[in-house]
Amino acid sequence: MTPDEAMERLNTVMAHAWMIRTFLKHAEEIQDDEELLSVPRTIFDCIRAVEPSYQRKDAKEYLLRAGGKLAKLRRVATLFAAEHKRVSDHTNFQMAAQSLTGCVREIEEILAAAKANSLGSSASAETTEPEISDKMK
Repeated sequence: MTPDEAMERLNTVMAHAWMIRTFLKHAEEIQDDEELLSVPRTIFDCIRAVEPSYQRKDAKEYLLRAGGKLAKLRRVATLFAAEHKRVSDHTNFQMAAQSLTGCVREIEEILAAAKANSLGSSASAETTEPEISDKMK
């Protein structure tokens, strides 16, 4: 997967995460729970961190920033999945927890595929470089 393809796929996943954030931001059930309020705030922070690089179509920076925010996003996804039942076990909260966990998993997979492609490209460049110099002799 090229960096540009990864950026586009990640941006779609971020759009899904934004909808989870919007649901949680307006959910009365969590308004008095500082711990759970960290979930929509962290999602907001993650998306806003990658937004400028997406607007510039700078895939390298986008991937770097998304990777840098992944641990925080993973932490709040785990927290929300474990703790949402304290405030509500309604289907909306269950689906939001499952969806956020799925977003994190998808982000991990996309970043891993982009990294593997990057590593494969640099390894390919390294192996062809000596071949070129051999032909010049």
